[in-house]
Amino acid sequence: MRTARRRAWKPGVAALACALALPLAGCSRKADSAKPGAAPPAVPVAVAPAEQKPMPVQVQAIGSAEANQVVSVKAQVGGELVKVHFKEGQDVKKGDPLFSIDRRPFQAALEQTQATLAQHQAAMRQAEANLSRDQAQLENAKVEEERYRRLVAGGFVAREQYDQFLTGLKTAQATIEADHAAVATARALIQADEAMVQTARLNLAYTEIKSPIDGRTGSLMLHEGNVVRSGGTTDSTLLVINQVQPIYVSFTVPQQQLPEIKKYMQAGTLSVEAVPTGEQKAERGVVTFVDNAIDPATGTVRLKATFPNAEKRLWPGQFANVTLTLTVDPEAIVVPSQAVQTGPQGQYVFVVKPDATAETRRVVVKRTQGSDTVIASGLKPGEPVVVDGQPRLQQGTKVDVRTPGARTPGGAPGGGGPGGAPGGAPRGAQGGAPGGAPGGGVQGGAAAGAPGGASPK
Repeated sequence: MRTARRRAWKPGVAALACALALPLAGCSRKADSAKPGAAPPAVPVAVAPAEQKPMPVQVQAIGSAEANQVVSVKAQVGGELVKVHFKEGQDVKKGDPLFSIDRRPFQAALEQTQATLAQHQAAMRQAEANLSRDQAQLENAKVEEERYRRLVAGGFVAREQYDQFLTGLKTAQATIEADHAAVATARALIQADEAMVQTARLNLAYTEIKSPIDGRTGSLMLHEGNVVRSGGTTDSTLLVINQVQPIYVSFTVPQQQLPEIKKYMQAGTLSVEAVPTGEQKAERGVVTFVDNAIDPATGTVRLKATFPNAEKRLWPGQFANVTLTLTVDPEAIVVPSQAVQTGPQGQYVFVVKPDATAETRRVVVKRTQGSDTVIASGLKPGEPVVVDGQPRLQQGTKVDVRTPGARTPGGAPGGGGPGGAPGGAPRGAQGGAPGGAPGGGVQGGAAAGAPGGASPK
């Protein structure tokens, strides 16, 4: 009986001893870590070298695409619309037929003017014949007058008889003048008739409406059977055609950048890249227009770039992210933008020295483009700068360099200590106390998912 009680008592004593030993072990570890004179743990950081490479000088803006040409197709003559030769949204070439208007009234008008022209041409021929006849009679009257003038002078005929021939001569001369006027009138009528015939032919030709440019058709505004009106304020717009090859992209830049833009435009063409909304591939073009005035309301100036748009990825009215390249800096010193910090004395970076300590280095930023920052002064090519972990750094802080983006053995991103604990603090007692309590380090192995983080059941 006593033997059985002893056996039952021994497990209880063992459990009590373990429960008392665990707090003591924890206290011992805390005491060891708090010893005076112990060096602080190294701060894990991610670094990247300062690179010297060609860097484009660019201007970023948001622009919108505009058709190179916009044509509102209207009828130049009125009448019934009898035929539509295209489908809405169809690409058309210059000279392609678009609409046909009833040509019968214009054909009749042309025939009428041609008949009038023929009538006046016949009248002109008659006037010319009369002129020829009267000219012959005038020559005869001149001969008769000369003969009788001599006879009168010799006293062979009476004066009255000579006066009759003199009057006939003057009548013939007046008739010739009238004939000349008739011929001139006939010629003027013929010229007017020819103009009317030409107008009638043009009106007849206007009944066939053709595309004036290469482009893409829009919505059809009048369908077959409708009456088309022309002229005045009641004329009918039949269609709008947009030319999208090539195409413009219009964008604005601050007026402070205008001097640089003009400077580099004088040296050559400025290239532009435009990425349409919802796409990744950029279209390439060149600047072809700078507005002649700055908008006083916004302090910006409008530019236009022309793009070939071979794949028709730019569409009128579409927004696009525009990158204007002014020039290329061949030896720019570049660091990731997240490396640059701002303090009371200006901008600075943390440089990792060969002894694995951080140095606070003031820098002068030239410009920032996307995720890169160009440094004007303060850094040399190849110097490692901290890109992650700056909040825990100061001058002389010991650092533990990690590869940017790497993951440590507990699944946490690079920059933490083993097991994912920030600051590189050890994860105490290989997974912490039974029951899932964190180990002696900050946020121990149970949080990092290390084995032993929870006690066995």
